[in-house]
Amino acid sequence: MSQNEAVANGSTGSTISIILVDDHPLFRDAVKRVLDREHDFKVVAEAGDGQEAVRLAVELRPSVVILDIGLRGVSGLEAVRQIKAECPTTAVLALTVHDDAEHVRSMLQGGASGFLTKDVLGGEIVEAIRRVVAGEIYLCAVALRHVVDSAISTAHTSSEAAGPRLTTREFEVLSLLAQGLSNNEIAQRLGVSTRTVKGHLEELFAKLEVDSRTAAVTAALRLGILGMQDLQ
Repeated sequence: MSQNEAVANGSTGSTISIILVDDHPLFRDAVKRVLDREHDFKVVAEAGDGQEAVRLAVELRPSVVILDIGLRGVSGLEAVRQIKAECPTTAVLALTVHDDAEHVRSMLQGGASGFLTKDVLGGEIVEAIRRVVAGEIYLCAVALRHVVDSAISTAHTSSEAAGPRLTTREFEVLSLLAQGLSNNEIAQRLGVSTRTVKGHLEELFAKLEVDSRTAAVTAALRLGILGMQDLQ
């Protein structure tokens, strides 16, 4: 496989390929310096607006796109939807100053696998990247608080908080998903094949009317199916 082909598939060997998107070049430089310290990280492209972010993601198929929400032209909210539609295996990690509940909800529902505010330390950015690339979900403390508060509020006010009826096995899979386990880890924990886990996830996605792991956990919290303790 050529280098270009490897990058197009999201990695070169064990390298985690990254597209960094922010409309402030100085902030991009600061984040890039943090990422460059990791031997298996490679920033393959940078962009200052949402349209360029989508174009680069489709062209390069990186492991992860890190993007701000308040971008020129195509917003981060729209960019994450387009990226996930065109590159479903590419993880998207929000890194933004927008820390309100509505932006957290919109990014997660759009398909982002993680949400960080710009005041987090560099080590947390590195950890979040590794988690979302592994197929897990990562929320900083502020984002997690918003998700939990929304779930509690909905459970208290909605008569339909119980949500769809899940089988015992589906609930087990959902609970492990909320803890950030990958499909392989869930399969090992339950003593089943990864194919069986994927089948349960498909059923969960259909019942919760979502199309991503992050959205499934968010919906389960909102409907009261999962509680804060399930995220531990």
